Amino acid sequence: MRDTSELTAAVERFADRLRAAPQSRLQRGAAAEGLALARELAVRAQRAEEPGREPRAMPDAGVFTVADQLVVAGNDLAEILRTAPAGSPAGELAEAVGLVRAAAERSGL
Repeated sequence: MRDTSELTAAVERFADRLRAAPQSRLQRGAAAEGLALARELAVRAQRAEEPGREPRAMPDAGVFTVADQLVVAGNDLAEILRTAPAGSPAGELAEAVGLVRAAAERSGL
């Protein structure tokens, strides 16, 4: 089992910033950045969990729900990576953490 605490911590930090951001900041792109990240993490989780099946798209539920969507997608991916067999690509976890950090930076939060 892998330690995925770095991924979950990065996701929680970004989600907390999204929750604390004013509506105007969310509407100027921070929410879109968070949703794009949540969708990417969800796709990665689905591909790992159900290879060969077409991933389902995460809906846009509005700027005030993006943080929760991000946490759900991030935690799903973290759990899948945590319990992945030993032969699974180890770089997936580091790549996911990098995606979260880059999206947080692009969001301006």
